[in-house]
Amino acid sequence: MRLTALLLAFTLVASAQQKRVVTDQMVRDVHRSALLIDAHNDVTTYTVDGQDIAKPGMIPEGTRSTHTDIPRLRAGGVGGVFFAIYVAANYAKDKTAAHRTLDMIDTVRTDIIAKYPDTFTFATSAGEVEAAHKSGKIAALMGIEGGHAIEDSVRLLRDFYALGIRYMTLTHTNTNGWADSSGDITDPKVKHHNGLTEQGKGFIREMNRLGMIVDISHTADKTFWDALETSKAPIFASHSSCKALADVPRNMTDDMITALGKKGGVIQINFNCGFLKVTPTGGKPSATLADVVAHIDHAVQLAGIDSVGIGSDYDGVMCTPAGLEDVSKFPNLTRALLEKGYSAEAVRKIYGGNTLRLMRAVEKVRDEMKAAH
Repeated sequence: MRLTALLLAFTLVASAQQKRVVTDQMVRDVHRSALLIDAHNDVTTYTVDGQDIAKPGMIPEGTRSTHTDIPRLRAGGVGGVFFAIYVAANYAKDKTAAHRTLDMIDTVRTDIIAKYPDTFTFATSAGEVEAAHKSGKIAALMGIEGGHAIEDSVRLLRDFYALGIRYMTLTHTNTNGWADSSGDITDPKVKHHNGLTEQGKGFIREMNRLGMIVDISHTADKTFWDALETSKAPIFASHSSCKALADVPRNMTDDMITALGKKGGVIQINFNCGFLKVTPTGGKPSATLADVVAHIDHAVQLAGIDSVGIGSDYDGVMCTPAGLEDVSKFPNLTRALLEKGYSAEAVRKIYGGNTLRLMRAVEKVRDEMKAAH
């Protein structure tokens, strides 16, 4: 009896370690059935300076090609992109953050959407994303990266929403006037707030009222907990990975991921090599497709299949994983997830279903708040 039990246990372990057999046709069918939404893409950093998104390009340093262009978006089966309205910290120091934000919004609306209307459709809601997908176009959305973009002004926050912004990352690598960042949390020269100030909490409430997603990527841990407690709507991490697998300040702890899931939030896994695998001192950053799957799997185990998505950070990072080098490679991830044992429905949730569900939840809170007043 004991021998039989041991043999059964061995068989179960062995079968669990074996990859599921996945055909090319299965990959194509599942990938085409998904509405793939990337919650964070930084190609706008280059289009704002003249890079044509219809063509392959080189980054200004000339060390590598960009990760994103129209042919590769199509090859990757991408159905929606949150283009990053990235505002570097130096614009806060120069007091030109709002001006830079407008420039970045304009590059999405003019250089991407208006220039290529046969490819992109401007989207500001879950329904508009789905409508774009049905028409065969890529939904183009916008999210501000760096809360200093609003220059501590609720009026600017409202203006940016009116221009199409649908999420705001509360901080970038810099602590601002109302929220602590993970990027400088150990710097004794920086004035910290122990998370969010009362003004910061007020911005969260206004984002809820507007229908703007609260994004906690880049924030200090205490800022995350304050945002989670303050927000009436689910929040997300637009491009973060798991600290248990890569112990860097930018990543989320298991407790954070679990709590995010319990409140209906989503962790959008980041493809930056340095956030997927810690590089030994003096070593060259590297990661693989398997590392991305490991982070997705870890987050699913903690928060559930409804709480994990994709926020690649393409064109915002220098190193991307082998097998996921650029936006054309998403079918490789589909294959890897299917081989891992994920169902077609689970893949569809990770790829866009969870993001759409969260968007609808944020829109519902907005509508309820408006109805209450």
